[in-house]
Amino acid sequence: MRLTIPNILSLLRLLLIPVFVVVYYLPYSWSPFAAAMVFWVAGFTDWLDGMLARKLGQMSRFGAFIDPVADKVLVASALILITDHYHSIWVTIPAVTMIAREIIISALREWMAEIGKRASVAVSWVGKVKTLSQMFALWVLIWRYDDWMVWLGYISLYVATFLTYWSMAQYLVAAKDDLLNEEHH
Repeated sequence: MRLTIPNILSLLRLLLIPVFVVVYYLPYSWSPFAAAMVFWVAGFTDWLDGMLARKLGQMSRFGAFIDPVADKVLVASALILITDHYHSIWVTIPAVTMIAREIIISALREWMAEIGKRASVAVSWVGKVKTLSQMFALWVLIWRYDDWMVWLGYISLYVATFLTYWSMAQYLVAAKDDLLNEEHH
């Protein structure tokens, strides 16, 4: 493994997750803001590592593995934290939905790769918009500056939840023939 700038950024994102969790639970009035900023920096490294990998021609197998792992662990951690904080079915259901979608789609991609059809379950624009809405919702719900911000976070969380179902349906429809084919490869 070559330690490239994009790979270092992905590893940094993983290292920021425990920092994010600790800061989130600190018993200070500034903790929500600080946790939101750590989450924002971690999320920004996701965009930055992808952009730099393409621009610098530093795409690698390790990067292709570690980048989505870091993303999913960061998002799952944030979803668990907001579920704990808000302690509401209205936050828990979207959180469980989003985590379940990531597990289902990851398993689907792995299975499609095994049968040589990985390209048929590539990321779509719906998945990208879902991610943007999800990251914004999480950032706002972590910060929770005021009631207006929290309601904006709820709205964005539900937009992300709708897009979660939509993008998952797209993936499943794209893989439908292979999933329902009884022949074993």
